[in-house]
Amino acid sequence: MSKDGRTIKEKILALLRAPDYRPQDRNEIAQALGAKGRDRVNVRQTLKELERSGEIARIRKNRYVLPSEADLVTGKLSIHQAGFGFLVPEKSGEPDIFIAAENTGTAMNGDRVVARINRDIPQRRAKDRSASAALRRDKHRAEGRVIRILERARDTIVGTLQHSKNFYYVVPDDPRLVHDVYVQVPPRTKLPRIPTRDDKVVVRLEDWQSRHVNPEGEIVEVLGRADAPGIDMLSIIRKYGLPTEFPKSVSDEANRIPKAVEQRMIEGREDLRGKFIVTIDPDDARDFDDAIDVEKIDPPSHRPGVAGNDGGWRLGVHIADVSAYVTPGSALDREAVRRGNSVYLPDRVIPMLPERLSNGVCSLNPDVDRLTFSAFIEFDKNGRAKQARFARSVIRSAKRLTYKEAFSILKSKPNGELSQRLHAAWELASLLRRKRFEHGSLDLDFPEVKVYVDSNGKPVRLERIENDESHQLIEEFMLAANEAVGRELRHRSIPTIYRVHEDPDPEKLGEYREFILSFGYKVGDLSHRKEIQRFLASVRGKPEEQALKIGLLKSLKRARYAAQPLGHYGLAKANYLHFTSPIRRYADLVVHRTLARLRPDGATAWQAERNVSRPSKIDVGQIESIAEHISDTERNAADAEIESVRLKKLQFFQKQLDERNPQVFRAAIMDVRNYGLMVELPDALVTGVVHVSTLENDFYRFDAAQRRLIGRRSNRRYSVGQEVRVFVARVDTFKQQIDFAIADEAGKKRQRRR
Repeated sequence: MSKDGRTIKEKILALLRAPDYRPQDRNEIAQALGAKGRDRVNVRQTLKELERSGEIARIRKNRYVLPSEADLVTGKLSIHQAGFGFLVPEKSGEPDIFIAAENTGTAMNGDRVVARINRDIPQRRAKDRSASAALRRDKHRAEGRVIRILERARDTIVGTLQHSKNFYYVVPDDPRLVHDVYVQVPPRTKLPRIPTRDDKVVVRLEDWQSRHVNPEGEIVEVLGRADAPGIDMLSIIRKYGLPTEFPKSVSDEANRIPKAVEQRMIEGREDLRGKFIVTIDPDDARDFDDAIDVEKIDPPSHRPGVAGNDGGWRLGVHIADVSAYVTPGSALDREAVRRGNSVYLPDRVIPMLPERLSNGVCSLNPDVDRLTFSAFIEFDKNGRAKQARFARSVIRSAKRLTYKEAFSILKSKPNGELSQRLHAAWELASLLRRKRFEHGSLDLDFPEVKVYVDSNGKPVRLERIENDESHQLIEEFMLAANEAVGRELRHRSIPTIYRVHEDPDPEKLGEYREFILSFGYKVGDLSHRKEIQRFLASVRGKPEEQALKIGLLKSLKRARYAAQPLGHYGLAKANYLHFTSPIRRYADLVVHRTLARLRPDGATAWQAERNVSRPSKIDVGQIESIAEHISDTERNAADAEIESVRLKKLQFFQKQLDERNPQVFRAAIMDVRNYGLMVELPDALVTGVVHVSTLENDFYRFDAAQRRLIGRRSNRRYSVGQEVRVFVARVDTFKQQIDFAIADEAGKKRQRRR
């Protein structure tokens, strides 16, 4: 702190903001500030920190400026497989910057970079074939060039070792890394064994300065033969930097936690062990962090002098009280916040918490006592939440249901206590769901495809999981609890972590509208929520529904965590957070700790209790830091999960080719190009191409105006929205692409060959 009360950082920023400032290097800045001795060292260190944070930028001759003064933008680079990329600015509310392939320099996907905006780009972009058609039409999107890499997303890559006559190189698994990495095979003393061709390896990258030469690196780990069982998932784990083991201090701390709930931990909690509480989860779920109970409130008989309510429901949502076992600052807590969340791969789960907690004492297994945090919400007969309260509790789940079992019960007539309670629960859930969409929530639910693997990790079956009534029932109750907690904490002005989904960029909605029009749909102004809802309803059940919904998601901003209640656009909720999954999400654990500060009367715990030490004040800066960190870990986990499922699907189809017994799938034509048909398999949720060369029964011409292929001799037509039957013809695992062939055409040829 200087004599005038300003820090060195504040003085540097004031200097750079001065109207008469001209770009200066670090020595000139130190001189201008009158810094001497130790202060000059502090100036240099502060300049580095400001540059790293993106608040200032370094230009030619190592001179410093404010980014806005030199058309510079700091952000994360997202590179497309075609080579071009987008810079997502760190400053909230700013639009993405397009980066042409030749302007990415040596930056890689996920790197934090500085880009200079190029204002004179419409003509050049119109000729850029690497950009999408929608982008070429966009004359307003800014374009830039990467001038500096501030921080690498990763210092290692995973790939397959190859060699030519004179040197070894690694082909990266990530198709967005277009350069092979040159390596030297290390001697046996550095690694357990010398890597050989077709080994999966981890390479630590060396400093890479020029895009015109290949990067170089050092092999630091040999994962195993590329085709060996489990190596594919291990490669993804290494690629995304996912942890595989818990530190000893964490395991030791977890092992000291009792396997069963002790009586001393129940004292002071609301005892709900007499209530009929159930869990509903996937068939193969191992950790159960939420349970429910619903009671129908019947209106009183309308006799004179009898007062009461008009009927409705009492909903109890009971969530595993992880905060009772994981205390702030403990080894368990530090590891949980580092991981941020659990990761679900087809053949394994990488949990946020050790198994002793996640599958043990925190899991709401039936017929055992479990500590919970409960939200009790009363709804009137119209589904309006009248009141809510929260309490630390103890439950004993009466029944563990799978989604399939719950769905079967809901489709049958009520019979017995379980069935009657479940039907009453669905009566409330369906009402809440209808009201949510009436209020503006967007129907962005997607079916999922579960990949079943054998003991060697080989995919054996794909199963489409629908978002049926059993899933919707749990979804609505979890949403209701999340909103009730969010509303309460915001009302009490207690800082916590919110789940936010900010309003979309109008320009991106405009681009998406052009995409919709290309499918032949009529649509109005998408900045009006009702218009998006109307459009989503119009495509429900259509072959192109999936593609159009994915397009909408890409045009919306990504949901994230924040320390401020910025609202949730997709759900149309003003106060929303995550409360219901503390076993697998750190955000929920933070919310539980925040909620624990409230007493039943609404006062905070330290206000309501005497002779109890006041908890330390909530550090808003720390909450903001955690929110940013777990937003990053969530994105990283989602990318790993998506890639792992995609890889297993590719292996599933490759296996069919190897066995020469391709399964026939129904498919929908999503788009038609001059080279073939873009199809999607709704039962497998994969996309691929039927090349026009495989349509051998005729010569097809491309009708660009109608987006269809027409047979010259047969007049047979293939157009958008048409359903066909296909089988796999080729799989490119590296490019992660699948080619299909029409079953009723090429299938005949295959039969003749046999």
